[in-house]
Formats: sequence, structure tokens, C-alpha cells
Amino acid sequence: MRLARLGVAAAALWVGYAWGAHLLPARATRRGPAAGRRIALTFDDGPDPRWTPRIAGLLADRGIRSTFFFVGERAEAHPSAVRAVVEAGHEVASHGWSHRSLWFCGPRRTVDEVLRAQARLAELSGRAPRFFRPPWGMLNTALFSVLRRADLRCVLWSIQPEGLRPQAPNAQAAHVVAHAHPGAIVDLHDAEGLAGAPERLAAALPAMIDGLREGGYTLTTLTDLLDGAAPSLRGA
Repeated sequence: MRLARLGVAAAALWVGYAWGAHLLPARATRRGPAAGRRIALTFDDGPDPRWTPRIAGLLADRGIRSTFFFVGERAEAHPSAVRAVVEAGHEVASHGWSHRSLWFCGPRRTVDEVLRAQARLAELSGRAPRFFRPPWGMLNTALFSVLRRADLRCVLWSIQPEGLRPQAPNAQAAHVVAHAHPGAIVDLHDAEGLAGAPERLAAALPAMIDGLREGGYTLTTLTDLLDGAAPSLRGA
């Protein structure tokens, strides 16, 4: 009986630590200002040595600057892919050190996931990231004090065309265009979480970009979207 009570108490503590963080008001940004027709395309899970430079170049060729949320240990393994993103004019943000769910990280591990990635990404990109996105959008109550310490803003998303299930390129493009709204933050994947994700994304991007532009949207970085800076887009 005592063990059962301890188990219930431990489960309650975990629920408060993990799920409770999602109930805290205004702790994570899910969209930008609705004024103007601006949207940020953001990319998770990289860098991938093959697909990240290709996607960064595709965007740059179309005059678009975007924000890439890199996993620290993957960036350390593929520094040339980080450089390719920076040289193409994009913004580097943090997706944690190891892509481990923060639901299963205690306070000490959470500090390491955030600060270790922040330090290494700053070294590799030449600038400290301003934004952090937890893997799978999973928060915990230890996270926000660490983010304040690192001067990071937690950013989630308002549109995600491919989550836990693969989606064909045309379906991804159609989903984003159909759900587009001023201030939207789109969550895309330039490396494999799901098998084949970056290849599907590369195929989806041209139609996605064309559809958003036909809808009158300007595509920009998170910094420009959230800070209200001048749009970073040529020839819209």
C-alpha cells in the first residue's frame, strides 16, 4: 500500500513538472503579431549534412531568410552545414543539445540541454541564438528559469504540416497555404525525425512558397516577425 501511494505521488509530481508547464500562461510564443501579412518558416531537427544546405540554398535563391532550430550535437557533428545556413543569411536558433524530450529531463539535465547547445551554437554560427524550441514542443517547469539565464525566448508554432505521421509534399504545401494567417509560425523539418522528412520538405517548399506569396504573405525570420523589423524578403 505504501509503495502504491509513493507511486501515485511520484506520478503526480511528474504530471505537475511536465504537463503543468504547458498550463503556465504566456510562457511560450506560438505566433507573431497579426499586423501585416508576415509569416516565419522555421526548420527543426538539423543540421543534416545533405538536406540542410540544400534547403537553405533553395530559400536563399528565392530571396527568403528563415530560422533554423539546430540540435547542438548534430551541429557539432556537421559544422559545415551550420556555416552554409549562416552564409545564406538565415538565423540559427536552438533545439536543445540532444533532442531528448524535456518531459524526461530533470532540472539538471534541462540546464545542460539548454546551456550546452547555446554555447556550441554560438561558437559555430558566430552569434548566440535568441530562440529555443523544445523537441516535440514538450516543456517542463525547470525550463523557463534556464531560458531567462540564457536570454532565450521559447518559441513553438501555429502551423505544422508534418508531425508524427509522414505527409506527402503536395499535402504539406496545401496544409500550410490553407492554414496561413498573419503572424503564423510554421514548423518544418530539414532533418530526419520521421524517415524521409527533409526530402519531402524540399519537394514541398516551392509550391508552399508560391502559395503563400500568392496569398500576399511576406516570409521572414523569427527575429523580424517577433521584433517587428523590416521584412527580410526580396522581390515579393
